[in-house]
Amino acid sequence: MGSEGPPAPAVAVTVHVTGFKKFHGVSENPTETIVSNLKEYVKKKGLPKGLTLGSCSILETAGQGALAALYQTLQSAIGGKDSESSTSGKIIWLHFGVNSGATRFAIEHQAVNEATFRCPDELGWKPQKLPIIPADGDISHTRQTSLPVEEITKALAKMGYEVMTSDDAGRFVCNYVYYHSLRFAEQNGNKSLFVHVPLFLTIDEDTQMQFAASLLEVLASLN
Repeated sequence: MGSEGPPAPAVAVTVHVTGFKKFHGVSENPTETIVSNLKEYVKKKGLPKGLTLGSCSILETAGQGALAALYQTLQSAIGGKDSESSTSGKIIWLHFGVNSGATRFAIEHQAVNEATFRCPDELGWKPQKLPIIPADGDISHTRQTSLPVEEITKALAKMGYEVMTSDDAGRFVCNYVYYHSLRFAEQNGNKSLFVHVPLFLTIDEDTQMQFAASLLEVLASLN
């Protein structure tokens, strides 16, 4: 009859995705390509049941100077202005960043309340040992994602991807954005996840696009 199979999840999931522009030492950021092409890519593939792909935004690779834009992006997802961002379901923020030295994908478990930039960000800011959110206490304070990182990693590894869990998102812009996003998610009842990807030289573009689509499938299945 065609109606067999598991029922659709009771709670719809909307996933909003961000990537970054180029930055010092990385003239082409793979996450800009992944996130810019994701809607088109999953449209061809078909979205997992119960999942809506919300906004796909490219962030400036900057900390403090890009905060207003980051919060505008985060806020727009829960503002209900966008029909795709219905607050009746679950909202997950999925952030992609590049680790140019990596050989595999990394699902980040946490962010640390420390900004120590090894080089200036794209707006020229180079903090050293600064707390990201002073109200959270000192620079050793961490925030964890409420998503099951181990489970997500295992599911992706089973699909054949080179993937690991990580407890260290660095101290640069990726960690800075993740920390703010985790705090925002906690305050608004959403969830947030950061994923580091290698350069396209290490894992080619097609595999990385497949990985992003598979990750959406895994997130949809967590319901």
